[in-house]
Amino acid sequence: MQIQQLRYFLAVAEVRHFTRAASQLRVAQPSLSKAVAALESDLGTPLFNRARGNVALTPAGEALLPLARRILADVDTARREVQDLTGLRRGRIRIGATPSLLGSLLPEALARFHAGFGGIEMHVTQGGSRDLVADLAAGELDLAVIVLPLQTGDPSLETLPVLREELMIAAPAGSPPPRRGRFVHIPDLAGHRLVMFRQGYDLRESTITAWRGVGLEPRFAIEGGEMDAVLRFVAAGLGLAVVPSIVLPALPGVAGHPIAPPGLHRTVALAHRRDVQPSRAARMFRDTLLEHIRVAGTSGQLPPGVRSLVAA
Repeated sequence: MQIQQLRYFLAVAEVRHFTRAASQLRVAQPSLSKAVAALESDLGTPLFNRARGNVALTPAGEALLPLARRILADVDTARREVQDLTGLRRGRIRIGATPSLLGSLLPEALARFHAGFGGIEMHVTQGGSRDLVADLAAGELDLAVIVLPLQTGDPSLETLPVLREELMIAAPAGSPPPRRGRFVHIPDLAGHRLVMFRQGYDLRESTITAWRGVGLEPRFAIEGGEMDAVLRFVAAGLGLAVVPSIVLPALPGVAGHPIAPPGLHRTVALAHRRDVQPSRAARMFRDTLLEHIRVAGTSGQLPPGVRSLVAA
């Protein structure tokens, strides 16, 4: 099995067409077909069902696809790391984060990193924690800022807790939910509909679990949004939402209300694959981010309800 063969296999698998795959790779179509056939011979099984105008993965091809993506991502990381160390290139980092953290925690850290290491390419992916964990496992990210605990319990990831956030009830400004003193009690929200995040968000699972924990079945006014959309739906009066306190200053039309003790909280962590050493560029960014969180925690720059877990 050769790296080149895996690249050709992956190209065909993604476009489901040998000629188009060859065109994308800028190789002759017979050369690509020959390489894929050699890979199939080496593995002892067909990877594609070939019919005129229709190319589909066999079960063996489906099994190989995620492995091929991961192998090629690791090869790319290794090449860039060696090039970085030999001075041929400065490097690249691929960072993933949930929308709430990408819009609040990361911009200043990214700016500080860019000021010191302007030659390093930065690629950012936004998504829910489950999606980011999958991207890490597939080798498509170097680092990710995710929420614990991991729903998958993936032992291949190493995590470092960096923040503890309070979750709050978001409501339209000027239209608070029912409260007893300072706090909102979830049982009092039985008659209120919720604005709900799409599948893959830890906030979706946290909200549903909290409602069911007090005997309520959550009712959705609308669902499927990202963080920005959810906040704007709340501001428009469509319903309430459970959001981290760190995002509440972002939109004037939304107000946050604390949940009665013990409340709802979540732990934010920095994660990377345990079996692959992060590149030099990724390690430099990790250090920059941790220092940013440490300084923000000791200087009181973090929003109310957010606490640094990075040692001072």
